Amino acid sequence: GGPRRLLLISNSTLHGGGYLEHCQQHIQSFLGQQVKRVLFIPYALHDRDAYARTAREKFESLGYGLDSIHESCDPVEAIRKSEAIFIGGGNTFRLLKTLYDNSLIHEIRKRVLEDGIPYMGSSAGTNVATISINTTNDMPIVYPPSLKALGLVPFNINPHYLDADVKRTHMGETREERIRQYHEEPNTPPVLGLREGTMLLVEGDKATLQGVTGARLFLRGKKPTEHEPGTDFSFLLTDSNLLNP
Repeated sequence: GGPRRLLLISNSTLHGGGYLEHCQQHIQSFLGQQVKRVLFIPYALHDRDAYARTAREKFESLGYGLDSIHESCDPVEAIRKSEAIFIGGGNTFRLLKTLYDNSLIHEIRKRVLEDGIPYMGSSAGTNVATISINTTNDMPIVYPPSLKALGLVPFNINPHYLDADVKRTHMGETREERIRQYHEEPNTPPVLGLREGTMLLVEGDKATLQGVTGARLFLRGKKPTEHEPGTDFSFLLTDSNLLNP
């Protein structure tokens, strides 16, 4: 066993770069040399074979073997034997439904929170690491049995967070307005808006913002705050008062 270790990435691809290119050094630092093989979960995209090829190519270039869970005849056993888990992006509703369909929620929680294996998520894979997928940007194209997710951290994340563009004529809600609407509901947890190019590293009860852009933190009943890479977000992991202001 060991403390939880999470690398929660906002996006897989940064404008102008290749798949996971912007965070590959963070991945190598996170996984280290002890991990030899990564279990990839491609459920968020329809073409799992193509998705696994893309991920395998990247991880092999970084020195890690990659097994895709969709190629296993027993997904639960694949989780139980895994050294590290990586859940990629795509549609969050499809991803969460398939995790429930394959009875993987409890198994992943156990491996990460009790056994201490590293968990990486990007985009939808970051969404499902949190309390719920209520703050995803995706369309509900399928219906998971619950919006509750893995609960590896006690708050929510909004990946690909976008600031309002004052020059645009688009009249739909901004991302900030949508998160504010979420916080109008009672007992809603904090939401960390991760801009593209950022990620949250969680080691035990310590959480640190990494990457090249910043993040915006939303607490129910309070004004949002702006945070630069290097920010210590450990209080989000331990302060239960944040849930019920």
